[in-house]
Amino acid sequence: MPRIYIAAFALILVAAIAGPAIAPFDPNAQTLLARLRPPVGFDRAMAIHPLGTDELGRDLLSRTLSGLQLTMLIALAGSFISLVVGVAFGTIAGYFRGRLGMFLVAVVDVQMAVPFTLIALLVIATLGNSLPVLISVIGISGWEVYARLVRAQVLSISHQPFVEAARAAGASHSRILFRHVIPNVFSPIIVIWTMTFSALILLESSLSFLGLGVQPPTATLGSMVGSGRDYLATAPWVAVVPSLVIMFISLLVLLIGDWLRDALDVKLK
Repeated sequence: MPRIYIAAFALILVAAIAGPAIAPFDPNAQTLLARLRPPVGFDRAMAIHPLGTDELGRDLLSRTLSGLQLTMLIALAGSFISLVVGVAFGTIAGYFRGRLGMFLVAVVDVQMAVPFTLIALLVIATLGNSLPVLISVIGISGWEVYARLVRAQVLSISHQPFVEAARAAGASHSRILFRHVIPNVFSPIIVIWTMTFSALILLESSLSFLGLGVQPPTATLGSMVGSGRDYLATAPWVAVVPSLVIMFISLLVLLIGDWLRDALDVKLK
């Protein structure tokens, strides 16, 4: 089963990379005479639009493939930034402790206390809403979760006998951290990453809803869900199609994360 999950996720990555090249239509091309056509199998469906069309007659299959590329780029890059920053903060705060650790914990508390929407508004208003800025904003949205988890794990592990033995043998701080401490906290990090990955996709949808995300007519899965909310009663497929793709990606990531948690947990070896 893990091979099936990984193969399915690899196909999604391939579709995201090659999305614009394999899309049957220009994702932004409008055909008002074909607007709000349902997927194949329903009345008024058109065979050339297998997943239907949106309110402007744009092909949903083409927009989904195009939006998948941007959504995966934003989610993967943002989650990587969040993971690196959170693990660095948590490891330093938990291992060195003292005034430095107290300062880093205070920074984490401030991050958790300030509503993230205000931070996003401030950053985007100052730097603009380009793609690198959007990725950076999403990347700093959840690092405090990693930091708190890793700090708690490092505080516990740093007093274990094998760490004390390495310290007594004269091992450097970097060797202790990368050889003995971080490998023992890698498993919960994977679990947190799989839980936050789908949340970052939904965060991108929320920012697009507020007008802070990728600007139209460029499509992302989140912005497609947001634009389809006004047609749930009359044309639900406009929002359902990208929502199903988001759900499928999130489920695959969670399943792969469960497998990696067990495969990489040094305590089970």
